Amino acid sequence: MAQQQVIVAGGCFWCTEAVMKDVVGVSEAESGYIGGDKPDPTYKEVCSGETGHAEAVRVTFDDETISLPDLLDVFMGTHDPSQLNRQGNDIGTQYRSAIFPLDDSQRAEAEAAIDRWNAEHGGNAVTTIEGPAHWYPAEDYHQEYWEGEGQRNPYCLAVIPPKLMKLRKSFQNKVKQDA
Repeated sequence: MAQQQVIVAGGCFWCTEAVMKDVVGVSEAESGYIGGDKPDPTYKEVCSGETGHAEAVRVTFDDETISLPDLLDVFMGTHDPSQLNRQGNDIGTQYRSAIFPLDDSQRAEAEAAIDRWNAEHGGNAVTTIEGPAHWYPAEDYHQEYWEGEGQRNPYCLAVIPPKLMKLRKSFQNKVKQDA
């Protein structure tokens, strides 16, 4: 088993984390902040849009079970990479669509994933490739949010189930059996 990590931002990190946790080969999805200027930002500071950080998820996965290209295709296919600095009602640079590669190989894979999405969807992705940048884990109450508080949160109940349905419909062979 070869564990790898990739960091992606696709709007609200609760939503991205919920999707990634259901992908085969993913062992961990950690919500956090990346891409801004302020060290150790808080959720409130990031939500202000003034730190430059994106809400993001650091995904740990077994690349023998799911390849990075397949994982990036799932990422691109389960949020709307054509919306600049927003996902649905979440508006601001903290909700941008971005990939934060950890090395040159990941950067090349990120470019290829965006190209694949553009080829299938009319070339309108605004997903950026950023970094290198420092990763800051989000506060503990944001981790595994959907499994706990999220299933009682009206926002999550409106946004996350459609994303999970899209995952199951569009990427049937990439979904964990117990998901």
